Amino acid sequence: MAKVHRLISVVLRLAAAAAAAAAAIIMVTSHETTSLFGLELEAKYSHIPSFIFFVVAFAVACVYSLLVVLVPPGSAASRLVVMTDVLMGMVLTGAVAATGAIAEVGRNGNSHAGWLPICDQVHGYCTHVMGALIAGFVALILYFLIIMYSLHVVADPMRPCH
Repeated sequence: MAKVHRLISVVLRLAAAAAAAAAAIIMVTSHETTSLFGLELEAKYSHIPSFIFFVVAFAVACVYSLLVVLVPPGSAASRLVVMTDVLMGMVLTGAVAATGAIAEVGRNGNSHAGWLPICDQVHGYCTHVMGALIAGFVALILYFLIIMYSLHVVADPMRPCH
């Protein structure tokens, strides 16, 4: 049964690493230049702090997921994995929320603040950001599954109470 638990954990972690890497790569490649009223405008992920946070958080999550696969089950380090999984899930949630909020303003603007939407001018950039958010949500869901599965294994509901 331990081998099955280990296999499920490894598969979930590799899938989460792939989704996190995809989210970070898609965001890093979001770049577009356009001309508006004779002015050249450049849209890049590195111009927005929450997008930088998104890239760093998902890059760290990818590396973390790959490193945790190497931790032997039952070791002292494996006891910390559930706690660090929860922390990683919280960081990824913050990154997705911050990026989603900025992407919403970029897409629809904010009439109360006088901010105009930019996605009509830089459609490819906004499409990349949306793709990164989708990959980020997938990674976040996989982390949620990892946390729930790890807690299930730690609680071991099939073990009799003494």
